[in-house]
Amino acid sequence: MPASPSTARAINDRLALRLLQQEGPLTAAQLKQLTGLSRPTVADLVERLTASGLIEMAGESGEQRRGPNARLYGIVADRAYLAALDVRLEGVSVLVSDLVGRVLAEASVPIDGTSGTGPAVEQAVALVGRAAKEAGAEHLHTVGVGAPGLIDPATGELRDTTGLPAWHRRLVAALHERLPGTRIVVENETNLAALAEQRDGAAHDRGTFVLLWLGMGIGAAVVLDGALRRGASGGAGEIGFLPVPGTRGLPSATDCEGGFHSLAGAAAVLELARECGVLGSAGESAGAAGVVRWAVGEVGGGAGSAARFLDALADRLALGVASVVALLDPGCVVLGGEVGQAGGDDLAGRVAERITRMSPLPAEVRPSVLGGAAVLRGALLTAQDGAQDELFG
Repeated sequence: MPASPSTARAINDRLALRLLQQEGPLTAAQLKQLTGLSRPTVADLVERLTASGLIEMAGESGEQRRGPNARLYGIVADRAYLAALDVRLEGVSVLVSDLVGRVLAEASVPIDGTSGTGPAVEQAVALVGRAAKEAGAEHLHTVGVGAPGLIDPATGELRDTTGLPAWHRRLVAALHERLPGTRIVVENETNLAALAEQRDGAAHDRGTFVLLWLGMGIGAAVVLDGALRRGASGGAGEIGFLPVPGTRGLPSATDCEGGFHSLAGAAAVLELARECGVLGSAGESAGAAGVVRWAVGEVGGGAGSAARFLDALADRLALGVASVVALLDPGCVVLGGEVGQAGGDDLAGRVAERITRMSPLPAEVRPSVLGGAAVLRGALLTAQDGAQDELFG
């Protein structure tokens, strides 16, 4: 059955808006070429979208000929303002953008959870308010929040996960209270990082891949056939709990100590650097990513201790990667987070070499392009997609 005229118009409008979102301002002739629609149909949708306040004339093309055919049309960027939050154990980062994703303000604040839940939440909420004010956003349409821990698939809220500060869960409730009428979308930080790496980073050409997050904590995000898979309880990718050899025990239902986390978390990476005798050379305060970055730089100069450290780290990471490859056969694993980005092609290559020996399944191992910034980028993309879906109809 052919679509009704109103349905056809809605489909055409949405197609044109998506193209303007992806390509930026376009002329009517360019919209005709990209959509395959007739000239009268394009003229009609341009008039309709302009009247609805969704698009506006954004200048003229660089063509020599002037006039109506050279007019560029773009999405009305200030139709809605968005915010993205990256909630970590030690602090919060936020950015505010317009509807097309242009960043207007950024800020971050360290949060000392020992001061109590109320003060910690107040610091985070105040940071969002200051960033919105700096961006000139009187109202935020959608806020994307990336946080560690499990997200309840039924409610979309953070679950009460052992080991995470109480202010994390209270922050989401506070945002709902302080920002009435604003959509608050909460997602696991590793899942958001995977979305960002797929859209703008290391997995831009992959419909199926796994992101292994390497930071203070350990996590994985699973993308199969272009779709993020969260699992029945929202816990898909909790690889920190994976039992592996080389630890002092087994993980429990409430503590990942003894699991893969004990081999590959930031604290474990620093301890490994100490065992390999490279921590002092890299700098005690460098952090896990700093030590890995230092080791990669030193390997080029022939430093044997740096190579031994990277080999030992690759041995550990390969245990988690091999498990993922055996279970999911993703074809590609991205080493994400600050540590994955710091390791670059060197660490990824060492892990890939081990996977070739350990698994009959082919798997490319790539370093993160976005590193720790992927969470904030993913939160913004999620907010942007949600707002555009609502506004574009």
